[in-house]
Amino acid sequence: MTLIKNIHKHFFSNVHPTGRYFIKMHGLENHFVIFDGRDEPFSPNRSEISRICNTKTGIGADQLIILNQPSIDGVKSGAKVFMKLLNIDGREVEACGNATRCVAGLLMDHEGAATIKIETLAGILECHKLEDCRVQCNMGIATLDSKNIPLSIDIDTLNVELESGPLSNPVISNIGNPHATFFVDNIENVDIEKWAPAVQKNSLFPEEVNVGVAEIIDQHTLKLEVYERGAGLTTACGSGACAAVYAANKRKLDVSNKMQVIMPAGYVDIELLNDDSLTMSGPITYVYSGLLPKT
Repeated sequence: MTLIKNIHKHFFSNVHPTGRYFIKMHGLENHFVIFDGRDEPFSPNRSEISRICNTKTGIGADQLIILNQPSIDGVKSGAKVFMKLLNIDGREVEACGNATRCVAGLLMDHEGAATIKIETLAGILECHKLEDCRVQCNMGIATLDSKNIPLSIDIDTLNVELESGPLSNPVISNIGNPHATFFVDNIENVDIEKWAPAVQKNSLFPEEVNVGVAEIIDQHTLKLEVYERGAGLTTACGSGACAAVYAANKRKLDVSNKMQVIMPAGYVDIELLNDDSLTMSGPITYVYSGLLPKT
């Protein structure tokens, strides 16, 4: 607890004349470097983002996160911050479940709160502190509407004529960001790094797509690997886990609305609610904090 208090003391509302304080966290080995841009705005360009996220020459992260002041609508909704999510390639993305959990845990520790709201491009996400360093987030409402994914043509998104090697017939959805979820009999037999890029770059997806490969284990369990936009193969993807559970239920596979999703780095618990919103519960970990020199 002393370590966390010291992190908060330097990180929040404490602008350093020669650099910027940061916190590095991870959710199931999905690493993030977090900056507070509320007192002193921070708008790194693509090369700066790449340098900061580089594991050999920078801090090292899968995504860079900037905490900004919420919008007027965000304030009205009770959001504490607007979470800006930037991939290594500089692309701003709408949602990331693992990042949301990490930021929520950080803010709840700082506020001494059990619940907090975070504004994102995907909407206002309400989060709750659980036991054992786990956080639950409502990830918003999923959709199969091709216009809202978005897709270049209007199609039946529950059964899509799209193939890449052993991958075929995905469910395409949006849970803050676009996902194509393929169901396979044995995930171990699929080389996702070989076959996912062709799906991701398909002209059907004007903004590209996150590619998930899922294997149903039983009614309450599935295995998942995700090839993300701008990041490639990841050890865990919270929004991808939500998309997989949503897709399995909408396709009426033999599954529950509450599922444990097992990914290479661990698992999250996903629940599909009656309004098509999904909650995700999973762990967060503080890695370290530091001062990034100004350039």
